[in-house]
Order: sequence, then C-alpha cells, then structure tokens
Amino acid sequence: MGVGLLAACGGSASLPSVPSGSTVLTFGDSVTFGTGAESGEDWPTRLAAMTHWSVVNAGVPGDTAEAATNRIQSLLDEHRPSLVIIELGGNDFLRRRPASAVKENLRRIVKAAKAARAGVVLVAVPELSLLGVVTGKPADSPIYEQLGEEENVPVIDEVFSDILGQPELCADNIHPNAQGRQRMAEGIFQGLKAVGLVASGG
Repeated sequence: MGVGLLAACGGSASLPSVPSGSTVLTFGDSVTFGTGAESGEDWPTRLAAMTHWSVVNAGVPGDTAEAATNRIQSLLDEHRPSLVIIELGGNDFLRRRPASAVKENLRRIVKAAKAARAGVVLVAVPELSLLGVVTGKPADSPIYEQLGEEENVPVIDEVFSDILGQPELCADNIHPNAQGRQRMAEGIFQGLKAVGLVASGG
C-alpha cells in the first residue's frame, strides 16, 4: 500500500506525538462511520487499538464536506480533541460538486480544528474520473495535496484510492469491506507514524 505524506514547502512533516489516552476525532462520512461493518470493524476503532488513543468516530453516512462544515464546531466544543483526522469529499464528488468548492469546505473544517488548537490530518479521497473507471485504478483528487500545502497540514494519500482499486478489499464501489477497513486503519496508522503523530513503538 502506498502512503504519501505532504507538508508545506515540500519538507517532511515532523509533528509532536499524540500521547496514549488522548482524544482524537475522526471526522468523515460512511467510510469513517463504518457502513456495513460489524461492531469494532470500522477503521477508527481499529486505529484506536493500534494507537491507544480515545478515538471518537464522528462519521455520518452520506455526509458531504459542505454539510459537515455545520457540525464540526459542536464536536470540537464537546470533545476538545488533540487531533482531528478528516476523511470527507467522496459524497461531494458523487454529487458532481466542483472540486474547488469541496476544497473550500474542507478548508473551513481545517481552520475550525486549528482554531480549537487541535492538530489536523487530511485523508485523501479519490476523485471521479473516466480514467479511474477504465483502468480500475482510482486516483486521489489533487485538492487534498493542494490544501495540505496551503494550510500546512499533513495528507495521507493513496490509502483509500489503493483500497478501492482492489475489488477483493471492497464491499461495493465506494466502501471497503472488513479486510479493506483493516488495511485503511493500517495505512492511516503508518501515515500518522511517519509524521511523528504516533510515538515510535506505538
């Protein structure tokens, strides 16, 4: 599985590790929620087991980056997370919303988390493309790399798109199956570790 991390100015990110027991908010759609998963099979729960963080699963099936701008602040106020992991945009792309608009919605969410003094990580989401359909190899939307550079936040790329490119890891065209969710948790964990958010040995 390819995991790439992007930091502003082209440098490698080095961030303070998030201690065990810290509250981490995973903010996303049905992929984060774990649609179709048995209890404990969603990737946030699996990530919690790997990191020993207290992970809040704030995934909402069908959610868009546009709609999610209206619920981020209340979650930040309630949980006061040390870190927010954002996985959003897929439903916006399915609705054919302009990528530029999705990017600005995500920017609002990133800025809200930063204002709450939380660390922020973006999980790149594949864009809809004819090439991806024909080749069976979905590719991340470039808005995530752009936003990561502009807002100086790390981006975990090629994890979700890599899973969707392998039918044996998918429940359908947009959701990982149990094995895919495990792979997603592992990929995100390795990405977080690479930028220092997970302490060595964590």
